[in-house]
Amino acid sequence: MTPEAITAFLAEHNIQKVKYAFADINGVLRGKVISTRKFLDGLTNGFGFCDVVWGWDMTDAPYDNGSTTGWQSGYPDAPVRLDLDTFRQVPWDNDIPFFLADFSRADGNDLPACPRSLLKRVVAQGREMGFVAQMAKEFEWFMFRESPQSLANKGFHNPEPLTPGMFGYSILRPSLETDLTNDLFDLLTRFDIPLEGLHTETGPGVYEAAIHHDDALRAADKAVLFKTAVKEIAYRHGLVASFMAKWNADLPGCSGHIHQSLWNPEKSQNLFFDPAESGNMSELMQQFMAGQLHCLPYIMPMFAPTINSYKRLVEGAWAPTTVTWSVDNRTTALRVLNHNETYCRVEHRVSGADTNPYLAMAASLASGLYGIRHGLELTIPASTGNGYADKQHGVLPTNLADATHQMADSPVAAELFGPEFVDHFTRTRNWETRQYAQHVSDWELKRYFEII
Repeated sequence: MTPEAITAFLAEHNIQKVKYAFADINGVLRGKVISTRKFLDGLTNGFGFCDVVWGWDMTDAPYDNGSTTGWQSGYPDAPVRLDLDTFRQVPWDNDIPFFLADFSRADGNDLPACPRSLLKRVVAQGREMGFVAQMAKEFEWFMFRESPQSLANKGFHNPEPLTPGMFGYSILRPSLETDLTNDLFDLLTRFDIPLEGLHTETGPGVYEAAIHHDDALRAADKAVLFKTAVKEIAYRHGLVASFMAKWNADLPGCSGHIHQSLWNPEKSQNLFFDPAESGNMSELMQQFMAGQLHCLPYIMPMFAPTINSYKRLVEGAWAPTTVTWSVDNRTTALRVLNHNETYCRVEHRVSGADTNPYLAMAASLASGLYGIRHGLELTIPASTGNGYADKQHGVLPTNLADATHQMADSPVAAELFGPEFVDHFTRTRNWETRQYAQHVSDWELKRYFEII
């Protein structure tokens, strides 16, 4: 979309306001509704947005360890660029025009903290190497018969699930909420987030959706928008959707798996597929996977960014715990699907639903390109059987503090993402662990209050 085409569209439809947003470091969409007049003026003169969005956490608490911005800088406005190619209309909000944005520095260069800009740089590296990355996210999430106010009133204790019982792949359960499931599928499609499939997963009120694959940046845009779109659609049905990695210790967690493949510039050949190689896995695919496995322990916070993330990554809970790969095995970190050329891909199963899709996809792609760039060989053999038991090549970090420490000190992470991004991101993860350490949990009260 050109500025002229956008201007003509707004005039033709007498549109008075426009919405734009961007994903902060946690993947939370922040944005504004602005008048059409301000929008059109910004196309010429630029937009500004308070850079506090890079200086506070998901609860709007200012970091005391930030370097990107802070009290020391006075939280000035930072330049924002609207990506006109992301234009779509929000079908559940009177078709208001919507755009995604990127942040810049005052000098016009990308802001290192901006997740979308980071993915754009990684995608560009792949194109310079002759590859077009195709990616897709799939999400699991829980639905509750609650509102934000009712959850706050009950202290987030005992939320009521949409439906009872463990009933994965159920045809029966969704029939209770046909208006909801139809809205999810149809409204998301109209919002340019077409789904491959939508079904219940095992657990009370849990759903899974797979988004159609696309070029990496567009796939990440769709994944970021998907989470907020699902929450907004749920609101309209009197429900709350949660993408928390593990809301209940007795139930499975919520994944955010990444499907990925590399294609030639014309997108006419899947470069991961080679029928002459064992298992149809091209040498390029093997190098890509070798890079992902090599880098994984050093970039874990990109795939597991919260304290809660690591409660999903436990044995026997449908999430990986080891540095492993296999063909069509759901117990390993990487799952190869290689039956034919069109759908030959690698599924990265570490990533949770609580991730920032830009960061998770950037980490997945950058680590794969690392393996190609360094000519790494896939020396780790395919796991057979239970991947949880295959610990000979390493296990994944088990908590955010350890994972962040490994990333902050890793030259691999600095090579993949640049030292400025790594510094900012790991500071925010250290902040997260400190906030948790200061909190007195219900578990502690029940265990220690009277007895100790």
